[in-house]
Amino acid sequence: MTLFSGAVLFAVIWFLTLFVVLPIRLTTQGEAGNVVPGTPESAPSDPQMKRRLKITTGVSLVIWAVVAAIILSDLISVDDLDFIGRATRG
Repeated sequence: MTLFSGAVLFAVIWFLTLFVVLPIRLTTQGEAGNVVPGTPESAPSDPQMKRRLKITTGVSLVIWAVVAAIILSDLISVDDLDFIGRATRG
């Protein structure tokens, strides 16, 4: 794995983790009873984005380290995932 592919892998894992972390413990304006005029009731009342981004980065680093270790150790290779046999046909 090159440096660039490692960075791309981290970015993909980071954004996937962000989309999982965003709705956790979310309180909407409708649930809080304080709807700001011009916004929907489903808008977050206190998004706490700095906290969510820190959590996302921490979890992503752990997941990325595990995936990178698996890739670099050749524990799982492309040949293991090639069930049809297209990768080894040359």
